[in-house]
Formats: sequence, structure tokens, C-alpha cells
Amino acid sequence: MMELRPYQNDCVNAVLGDWDSGILRTLAVLPTGTGKTICFSAITAKEVSAGRRVLILAHRAELLDQAADKLNRSTGLRCAREKAEESCFGSWYRVTVGSVQSLCRPQRLEKFSDDYFGTIIIDEAHHALSTTYQTVLEHFPRARVLGVTATPERGDHRNLGSFFKHLAYEYTLPDAIKEGFLCKIKAQTIPLQIDISDVSIQSGDFAASQVGSALDPYLDQIAKVVAEVAQTRKTVVFLPLIATSQKFCRILTELGIKAAEVNGTSDDREEVLKDFDAGKYQVLCNSMLLTEGWDCPSVSCVVVLRPTKVRGLYCQMVGRGTRLAEGKEDLLILDFLWLTDRLDLCRPACLICKDEEVSQKMTKNLEESGAAVDLEEAEQKAESDTIAEREAKLAEQLARMRKRKAKLVDPLQYAFSIQSLELAEYQPELGDDMSAPDQKMIDALEQFGIFGDQIATQAEAKFLLSTLRERQFQGLARPKQIRQLEQRGFRNVGQWTFEQASAMIGQIAANNWKTPYYINPATYVPDEVI
Repeated sequence: MMELRPYQNDCVNAVLGDWDSGILRTLAVLPTGTGKTICFSAITAKEVSAGRRVLILAHRAELLDQAADKLNRSTGLRCAREKAEESCFGSWYRVTVGSVQSLCRPQRLEKFSDDYFGTIIIDEAHHALSTTYQTVLEHFPRARVLGVTATPERGDHRNLGSFFKHLAYEYTLPDAIKEGFLCKIKAQTIPLQIDISDVSIQSGDFAASQVGSALDPYLDQIAKVVAEVAQTRKTVVFLPLIATSQKFCRILTELGIKAAEVNGTSDDREEVLKDFDAGKYQVLCNSMLLTEGWDCPSVSCVVVLRPTKVRGLYCQMVGRGTRLAEGKEDLLILDFLWLTDRLDLCRPACLICKDEEVSQKMTKNLEESGAAVDLEEAEQKAESDTIAEREAKLAEQLARMRKRKAKLVDPLQYAFSIQSLELAEYQPELGDDMSAPDQKMIDALEQFGIFGDQIATQAEAKFLLSTLRERQFQGLARPKQIRQLEQRGFRNVGQWTFEQASAMIGQIAANNWKTPYYINPATYVPDEVI
């Protein structure tokens, strides 16, 4: 058994803990390059030791081959196959790697009893909600199910929690980088503006065909940038269409760069990938073919020319370059200025930032820098900048509130000024509206000169507004008049009329805002006080 890294051991124990506690459908999330296959291989070995048959389910041949190979190398276990003409029936192996496309067919699935597999492991589990996967999973209702993925987000925004009942374990990209299990990531924003503002959305993401058309006028300029960077880095370029990928490869070749292109119809795909890994090519172009099931640790530059709103897809593309390799210092992401009004377009910041405001600030900082910047350092600076901006906004807001409050009267002080015990001790009764005052009520109170933020309930606001309107109808002094005169030492101003208060304030204003010497505020009583 291969020795597990600490986080891998934690993952294995967390999954087994879920199953033992009765949670049969659980999920483990680990970034690309941190050994998801090693984790589920260790779990497979423990399940086989416990006497259970294990089905490892995937949707691509490369994933099945990878799972079988790593399972054998890490645990010594061999696998049967359930794919095309191959079947696990008659095999003495306790582990089967199965193609979901083959297994979901009724004539094939019905050959298995519903308890044939005691454990099912789904590689790239973000696909598990599809009809093909659900058909297989529903056939084995009592199986212990583990989904493993680097990217739990789906393009159609369906929640994996609708099937998986618990997230047993999650290991984050920042943690993997900090602990030295993945390489550092740098991002460089290239000041080439690519207009995708007219590209429509299909199935939750930018329409690939329209992206291809929007991208076409910029390919020559992009190629020159990539050619310059690719002189020192092994580079993978993700493009929206096969035709776009092939054209971009030709442009790079014309610029003297050793470039190759692979797609789903390439007969020499395996040979090209091996040659790229061996260093025969400097740049590899593809149309979304290499997002899953392909490992080339020496990749040190990723160019995403397939803009996406789906964070999972973006992480898969960038993940092709996050693995460690001898002589490799870091991964460089070349990021272009996509002109769009959609704020949810994935950019390098989304790989590491959890706070949307920090993410937007980091993106802006990277754009202004134009240099290759370490993502961790960029996040720290963006977080610091965001905190500073928040503090400045808060200080400005508090200053505005203090200024506003200075012009308004505290409602409790007003109750004492008008000598209203009923208002000062007001408590809502059963059945009164206990919800917070709405903005309309707050505005109405402030028009009377009362600081409405101190009012807790609508019932209290209504009672206070009723009191204010009644006093206004009676022609009594207003809240601001009362406070201004009380601050100068006048007493019982709450009992004065509006005209009496206005007349005194007029005398003070005429005397350069000083109380006339012949008036003693402490003993002053206006004529005809009500």
C-alpha cells in the first residue's frame, strides 16, 4: 500500500466515517493534482478487505485506464472491466472499472443483482446527476457511494447535494499550494481587449460557437503574446471550437513555435500527447478535450481562450498546470481582458478568493499591474485593499450618520422634553406590529426632526408619528426648536408654541447666535405659555 499524504489519510478516514455512521452517499473534493485517484484507491482496498465488491464508475476511457493503473500501482489490486465487449462476469477480481455509457444500458444493467456491488466510486462526480449515472446508481440502492471531484460546481447550477448527502472532506487549492503539494500560481493580465459582450448564454455558459466567432479577429495578436511566453514555458491553450484550435495552432507554427493540436477526432491523439510530454512541442492547442483525465506535470503555462461562467470548468483547465515537476517553479496563467457586462465571468481570482468583493478587487489589481503576480500575494493585497476601502467607506458613513444625527433629535430625549411619560415608557401591546420600521416611516420621522434609527418597531414609530402630528396640529414647538433652545439653557420648551420658539430663535439669530444679555434662559417664561 502506497503511503498516503496527511490530507489523503484524512480524506480516507472521513469517507469511511460517513459510511460507518449510515451516510451512504458522500462526497470528497480535492483539487486537480492532489491525488483523488490515490485516495479512492486506498478506500477501494479497505472495502475489498471488508468483503465488498467495488465499482469504479467514470464517463471516459482515459479515466477508467487511469483508475485501473493507479489502483494497481498503489495497492496491488487488479480490475475487471465493464465496457463495450468486456465484462466483469466470470472474473475473480473484486474491483470493476466501468463505463457509465455501457452500464446504463438496460440489457446490460439487468444482468446485475441490486446488491452485486457493495461500493460504488464515481470519478469526476460533478457528472453524477446526469441520467446515465442516475440509472446505474438507482439499480444499486443499498451501495455505499463515494463521489470524488475537484470541481463540485456544475454548469447547469444543479446542486450535487440533491444526491450526495454529505461533504465528507474538502481540500482546497490554497491549502495544497501552501503545504507544497501543488506549485505556486502566477497570473498575468494581458491588455488585449476581447469583446464578447454580444455572446449569448446556452446551458448556463457562453455559447462556444459564438465565442469562436468573437475570438477569431484577435487570434493573431493573442498568438504573438503566447509565442513570446512559450519560448520558456510548456504551454496548453484551451479554445472554444476545434476549427478555432486548429487555426490558432497554424498561426503559432507560422510564428516559428513548435505547436500541436488535438481534438476528439484526432487519430494520432495519444502520439501527440506523448510527444508534447517529451518536449517535442512547446504549445498544445485543444478544444476543451484536455479538461479531465490528462496529466502532464511539466505544463507551466495555461491560456484560457474559452471564457466561462462555470468555476468548475475554469478550475479544470487551470488544473492541467498545477502539478509539481522537476525544474518547474510555478504555473503562469495568461489572462486576457474579456469585454463583457457579466460579473460572473471566471478569472484567476476565482481560483483562490472566497469573497466576491476581494475577487473583484484582485482582478482589478492584476489588470492594473500587467505583470505576472503570485496569486497568494495578489489575494493578500486585494484583501488588504478591500479592508482599507471598507474601513474608509464605513468611516465616511459614520461621519454622515454623526452629521445627520447632530441635526436630529433623539426620540427618548424628545419624550422627556415634552414631558410625555406615555411616550417615554411606550411598550407595544399584544397584536401590535413588531416588525422594524420601513424607510417611509424613518423618512417621515426625520421630516419632523426625530432620529428614526433609534425606533425598534413599527408600532412605536406609529405612536410617535401620531404624537408629532397631534402637537403640530396644536401649534406646539417642533423637536429641533426644542433641542436648540434647551441646549442654550431654556426650560420647559416642550410646552412652548411654535411661534414662541420661533420668536426666541429669531432674537438669538439676530444677536449673532448669542442669547441676548437681558434674557436669563434658566428663568425665562414666554408670554401665554400653554
